[in-house]
Amino acid sequence: MTSTFTVAVLGAGTMGRGIAQNAATVGCDVRLFDTSAEAVEAGRDAIDGALAKLVEKGKLPGREADLILARIETATDRAASVQDADVVVEAAPEKLELKRTLFAALAREAPPRALLGSNTSSLSIAQIAEGCGAEERVIGLHFFNPVPVMALLEVVRGARTSDDTLARALDFGRKLGKDPIVVRDSPGFATSRLGVLLGLEAMRMVEQGVASAADIDKAMELGYRHPMGPLKLTDLVGLDVRLQIADHLHRELKSAAFEPPRILRDMVAAGKLGRKSKQGFYTYDT
Repeated sequence: MTSTFTVAVLGAGTMGRGIAQNAATVGCDVRLFDTSAEAVEAGRDAIDGALAKLVEKGKLPGREADLILARIETATDRAASVQDADVVVEAAPEKLELKRTLFAALAREAPPRALLGSNTSSLSIAQIAEGCGAEERVIGLHFFNPVPVMALLEVVRGARTSDDTLARALDFGRKLGKDPIVVRDSPGFATSRLGVLLGLEAMRMVEQGVASAADIDKAMELGYRHPMGPLKLTDLVGLDVRLQIADHLHRELKSAAFEPPRILRDMVAAGKLGRKSKQGFYTYDT
C-alpha cells in the first residue's frame, strides 16, 4: 500500500464521517458515499463543523482544515466511489443481509487490489463475506467513536481472510495513526463483547436503584480510570445500536448476561436514543 492512497467510505453517518475525516487528515483522498445527497452532504457538513471546532480551539491551523476538507469528495453513486479505491470501508447499519448484499457488489465494483473492510462491531466477518467471491479480501475494521480521537482499531480476521489482507489492514490502521489489535472472528469480537456486557450491567443497576447513572459512571471513571462511564458511552454510541448488538450477542452466545434489560428496550421504544436524540441516560442541550 502506497503512502498516499484512496479510501472509499460507505455510509456518511457518525462512524463513516469520522473514518473519512481521519483518513483525510493523514493525507488520503477520500470518497464519502451515501444513498442520498442529503445524507452525504450532512456528513460532509458535520466533518466541516468538527474541523472548525479544532481550529477554534487552536488545535488545527485553518489552512490545514481547508486542505483536509478538500480531500473529501461526496458521492451517491457507489460504483463510481469505489472504482479507484485502495481501501473500502463499509459503515452501514448493523444488518447482516444489507452488508452481505453490499460486499457482493463491492467484490465486482472495487478494483481487485482493494482491501474490503467492514466497520461492524459485532456481526460475523465470515457471514458478511460469504458468497461474495472475494472472501480473502474481506476483513473487519472496527473503529471507535469519535474516530479521529480514539487510538484503537480492532482488526477482525474472518475464516477466509488472507495473510496479505491482514497485513495490509494493519498497515492501513497504522497509517491512520491507530494502534491495532487482531481478533478472531467470534460474536462481539473482544471490545463489543466486553463493553456491551459492562453497559448492560450498568443499566440493570440503574433499573434496580443501586445508584444513579452519574454515580455509576463516576465509579468506573475514578475507580477504574475509564475515560467515560458505561452509560455515557451508551448515550454516545446510541441506545438503539446497543440494543441491536445486545440482541445479537444474546442470540449467538446464548448467555443471559447479554439479555437486554427492560430499561433499555423501554428507552429505545420511547425514542430516548442518547446524544443523537438529546435524551438518554442523560439530557443534552446540543
